[in-house]
Amino acid sequence: MTSSPGAAEFADSYLVEVLTEFGLALKYVRARGNTLYYLADDGTEVGVFDAASGFGSLMFGHNNPEIVEHAKWLLDQQTPVHAQFSGYSFALNLAAELNTVIRRELQTEDKFFALFGNSGAEAVEISIKHAEMDRGARIAELKAEIDTHVEQARTAVANGARVSADAAAVVGGTDFDHLAAEVARRNAQTEARPPLFLALEGGFHGKLVSSVQLTHNNEFRAPFKALAAQARFIPRDRPELIAKVVEDERSTLLDVTVQDGVVDLVERDFPIFAAFLIEPIMGEAGIFPLSAQLAGALREACDTFGVPLIADEIQSGMGRSGTFLAGTQIGLKPDYIILAKALGGGVAKLGVVLVNEHRYRKDIELIHTSTYGRDGFSSRLALKVLQMLEADDGKAYQLAAERGAKAKAMMEAIKADYPDVVKEVRGVGLMLGFELHDQSDSSSPEIREAVEHEALAFVIGGHLLRKHQIRIFSTASNLETMRFEPSIHLSDEEIARVDAGFRDICQILRDQDASRFE
Repeated sequence: MTSSPGAAEFADSYLVEVLTEFGLALKYVRARGNTLYYLADDGTEVGVFDAASGFGSLMFGHNNPEIVEHAKWLLDQQTPVHAQFSGYSFALNLAAELNTVIRRELQTEDKFFALFGNSGAEAVEISIKHAEMDRGARIAELKAEIDTHVEQARTAVANGARVSADAAAVVGGTDFDHLAAEVARRNAQTEARPPLFLALEGGFHGKLVSSVQLTHNNEFRAPFKALAAQARFIPRDRPELIAKVVEDERSTLLDVTVQDGVVDLVERDFPIFAAFLIEPIMGEAGIFPLSAQLAGALREACDTFGVPLIADEIQSGMGRSGTFLAGTQIGLKPDYIILAKALGGGVAKLGVVLVNEHRYRKDIELIHTSTYGRDGFSSRLALKVLQMLEADDGKAYQLAAERGAKAKAMMEAIKADYPDVVKEVRGVGLMLGFELHDQSDSSSPEIREAVEHEALAFVIGGHLLRKHQIRIFSTASNLETMRFEPSIHLSDEEIARVDAGFRDICQILRDQDASRFE
């Protein structure tokens, strides 16, 4: 069998076509630290500063020597990858270490049970399944309680109790058997309603069948809307609207009471919402950190309406913000926590959902499985990553905060010099966003056309790649915002390179001279 030269004939043909148009289609052959290398036409290696870094996956950089060495050692030790359904696994060790860190961050003694998958999007899917299983269990408990009340009322009627006029008006008669049948019929209709989820406008939680329904970007979500449970989206600056959305979707079950020989009906709230998913730092929306005030309002709302709060820390977690969880900095107290990306050290593919013991439904362990979800290699590699994060009193967290602060100060200085071009600099630690003003009214026809076709971010990315050897992309749902997520080994030279590149872009846009884009 001959090897293929790697032409985009059988995969990614359209993607390569689009990227080629902007000079972004490169085949990288080597990676180390914050640098990706491709081969120039003469065969020499060209290094590119990778500011995207696997969209937050590379906390320690590409092919970190310590992680690579540990991965080799694990393979040399013949670590079992496949030992499913054996009960004990290295994933248990990982879950224990994650609990140590998370309980410290959340300042709680609660346990968090871990469910493993292969990626962030799969971990979101697991959290959706668990939340629906929990909702189903709560519905079953409510139904059982109502059934008990119906039988108690039946006995009371046999002993002389009567159906109230109000109840008779609701069900259309005073006969108790008719009332019981009508209660069952109406409740069955309510129970057939599909679950709903809550999420924030601008949020991103993946692109799989269920997770994409919680991703606000309509371009990603709309084509698949018929496939899974739907979400109701709340503006991130209007938490008071949660109550209105919940009230608009409110459903009730009929319950039966007996008091002083009178049978009556009462309404019981039906749990229509399965969970509320949020990102402590909204990545694809444009790197928007949530405020402590909003975190508190979300927690209060979830407690009020009995809805579990899920913190999607896939991109913001694992120390990128300067603390293990970005939510720690705003006092967020979630019921579930989702981690992935950097959990595998940029080498292993691994995601995990951690569920508070007070919400956990243990039966899910028998009905949700994944062939590679808790394999020995990935679990032990993730243990190494945790050890590296925690080493030297959390030096990695300190580096993320310090290096991020220096990069952010650089961007703020550019904003001060180009207030007409730079709208805002946002983010925490090494998860930063550099937002440009909308250029749709540009005096340059070329720039206006690029904006109209949602291509200006590609033009800017291609220019930075070719002229400044910087690899950077916009966020998916805010094309004016360039995301900056390098590793903790970000150097002063790399910061200076970005400074020069961003200033070049700002000057081109100030001058409205698209001819200078390379």
